[in-house]
Amino acid sequence: MSGDTTNRPVHGTAAGEPYVALPPTAVDAVASGPTRLIAAWPGFDPPRTAAALAAAVPMTGVPVWRVFLDLPGRSPGGLGSGAILETEAVEAYCAAVENAVERLPDVLAEIRRDLAIPDGPAALAGFSAGAAAALLAVLRGTVPVSAAALVAPVVAPSRAARAVEKRSGRDRDWTAHATELADRLDLGSLAGGLAGRDVPLLLIGGAKDRVVPAREITSLRDALRRHGTGPVESTAFRMGHALAAEPGTEPRPPITEAVQVDTALTDWFRARLARAGDQRTAAGERPEDARDGARPAAGEGSPDERPGAVAGQRR
Repeated sequence: MSGDTTNRPVHGTAAGEPYVALPPTAVDAVASGPTRLIAAWPGFDPPRTAAALAAAVPMTGVPVWRVFLDLPGRSPGGLGSGAILETEAVEAYCAAVENAVERLPDVLAEIRRDLAIPDGPAALAGFSAGAAAALLAVLRGTVPVSAAALVAPVVAPSRAARAVEKRSGRDRDWTAHATELADRLDLGSLAGGLAGRDVPLLLIGGAKDRVVPAREITSLRDALRRHGTGPVESTAFRMGHALAAEPGTEPRPPITEAVQVDTALTDWFRARLARAGDQRTAAGERPEDARDGARPAAGEGSPDERPGAVAGQRR
C-alpha cells in the first residue's frame, strides 16, 4: 500500500489491530510541518470502532493522513450504562487504554511502512476511552506528539462510575484490583507529568454529558494549565456523551453532535498542522510551484469561538 496512489480509505492491520486510514484529500491546504498523520481511537460508547469513528469525525479538511485505530480488546458494555459498575467492564476499559498506549509505537511504525508516510511526530485524537489513551500516550512520551485533541475524555473511571451509581441507584462491585487499575488512570492526578512538554491540547466536552460532565473537562484543563504543560484550550457543545447512534460499531452518516465535533477538530488541527495552498494551482501551476508559494492559514479561529460552542469554556 502507498499513500500516493489512492484517495480511498485504506483498511489494514498493524501490530494485530485493525485500522482505517483516510488519505490527505484537502484541496485548499497542505501540511505545514513534519506531522503527516493523526492517530485517533474510538471509545467504549458509540462510536466503538475505528470504522465508526472515521465516519463520525473524518476531519476531511486536515491535509494529513487520519488513521483510526481500534482499541485493543472488546468492551463488555458501554461506560454510560450500568456496565461500568462491573469489575469485568472496568478491567476491560483499563486494559484497552493501557494496551493501546503500549502498542502505539509498533502500530505507527507498521502504518507508516504500509502507507509510505515519512517519519516524524504524530498528532493524536480520541473519544472517551480513546481520548484517555491519547492523553496517556502524551504523558508517557510513548511517541513524539505534536498536538492532541481529546473528545469527552474519561478523566477518571472512578468518577464516571460514581455518576452512574447516582443515576442507577446501584453500587459498583469492583474488586480491590479493579479499583487500583482505575485509580492509575486518573488523568487529573497525572497532569503534572506533562510539565514542560509543550504539546498543544484541545479538550472537547458535552454540556449534557452524564458520563464525563463538563466540569470534569474544565477541571482537567485547569490542572494542565497549573502544571505548565503547554497551550490548553477547551470547548463544550450542547451534547451528551455519544458521537453516534447505538450500537456504534458500523460506519453511519454522522449525527449532529459528530458534525459539530468534526468541525472543531478540523479547524484546530488545521491551525497547527496545515497552511493554505496557493490558489494559483487551479490555474494550472505545477504543484511544487504552489507549495513554494503557499502562505500561512488565516482565520481558523479556536473552536470555542465558533457559533454552537457553549460560552465561557476558554479563558
